[in-house]
Amino acid sequence: MHDSHLLDPVPLLRDLIRIETVNPPGDEGRLVAHLERLLIAEGITDYKVVGPSAERTNLVVRFPGRGEAPPLLLHAHSDVVPVTGQEWTHPPFEGRLVDGEVWGRGAIDMKGGLAMMLSALFRLRAAGERPAGDVVLAVVADEEDGSGAGAAFLVEQYPELFEGVRYAIGEEGGAGIELAGIRFHPVVVAEKRPGWLRLTLRGPGGHASRLAAPGNPTARLGAVLTALSGARLPRHQMPAADRMLAALAGALPEPLAGAVTRLREDRGGDAPPAGLPLNEALQLDSVLRHTVNPTVVRTGHKINMMPAEITVDVDGRILPGEFEVADLVAEIRALIGGDGEDADAIGIELLHEDPRVRPELIAEPEFGPFYDRLEAILREADPEAVPLPVMSPATTDATVFARLGIRCYGWLPLLLPAGAPHRRLLHCADERIPVTALEFGTRCLTELLRTYP
Repeated sequence: MHDSHLLDPVPLLRDLIRIETVNPPGDEGRLVAHLERLLIAEGITDYKVVGPSAERTNLVVRFPGRGEAPPLLLHAHSDVVPVTGQEWTHPPFEGRLVDGEVWGRGAIDMKGGLAMMLSALFRLRAAGERPAGDVVLAVVADEEDGSGAGAAFLVEQYPELFEGVRYAIGEEGGAGIELAGIRFHPVVVAEKRPGWLRLTLRGPGGHASRLAAPGNPTARLGAVLTALSGARLPRHQMPAADRMLAALAGALPEPLAGAVTRLREDRGGDAPPAGLPLNEALQLDSVLRHTVNPTVVRTGHKINMMPAEITVDVDGRILPGEFEVADLVAEIRALIGGDGEDADAIGIELLHEDPRVRPELIAEPEFGPFYDRLEAILREADPEAVPLPVMSPATTDATVFARLGIRCYGWLPLLLPAGAPHRRLLHCADERIPVTALEFGTRCLTELLRTYP
């Protein structure tokens, strides 16, 4: 006898939203304990719960398959970002069902995806079916803050849990595209990795009642923020981005098709995207270059003191392939100076990076039978839409699991009408997901588990 509650992603998601796992601090252990209770009630006891502490745990469970395909990894993170300073129409941790939508932090990023994965697995189990191969479900902590307690902990400490896995399915990240009223289903085949940096601006401080000395950190701060805000670093067009632009141009009507083609072919002039809506232009431009955005400024705390030191934390994202953090730093230096004799005036310190993965896994994704199956399922489920191979400007746990030689794809199908705001609500107020989108994604995932090669 199977609990019908587990076959429907909606009640599963509502329960997951009600378990607050805001990171920091995370406290994902409470959600893992909830999932343990569900597994045990279904008679599933062959799972592992590990983590750096009782509060930061990860759950890994292997569902036996038919042996017709290699093991497949489904990975989902259980932590969510804060809601501080946001004004919500409905409380973010109540999982309310309003007008056919589930509201709450994590509805899309990514407790909704986890609910779909769980429902797909339990639907097969309830039907007495097994997936094509073993399916390893990894519910991981800490994706929103560097993955150290989550995917990285598992990959470094327990790689044997993923033995034999060749392919992985995870979240799409910030990969949605809306153009010409066409519904695109993103299939993320590559993504950037983080290179988070801290810039330290130094110079003469002093009493704020006097004219500030030349070269003071406050003056430098204005110049640095101006240089980095919206900075278009040099262009590096990778194979995944090239295929994405080619596929997008082929699916669009004119004049948008021409605008995307010009963007794809403009290797030398490097002109800003023209003829595209702003949001899509920024996203497409972001996969053609490293990006950097200043996000946190720390300065003095006394109004009558000119600070002698100011720090600026910047979110750097590095293109996949052979690029290192040093390449990003060199391009930033070219914008802000602080080199040579003036090196002490602006220091650059690495806060966090994901190790560079084997370039052949990320820079040149595999477009083989497994990828073809992902597209085929989407075409069968939604013939009016267009599957689109995407390079994401964001970063997910895919870059971590790829260290094990696993080919990772961001594929959590959602049936959303063109122009729907839901993908843009990641990390924003009023995050929510339609019930119909959850059911669509669950059906697609169930079909994938049955038939993947």
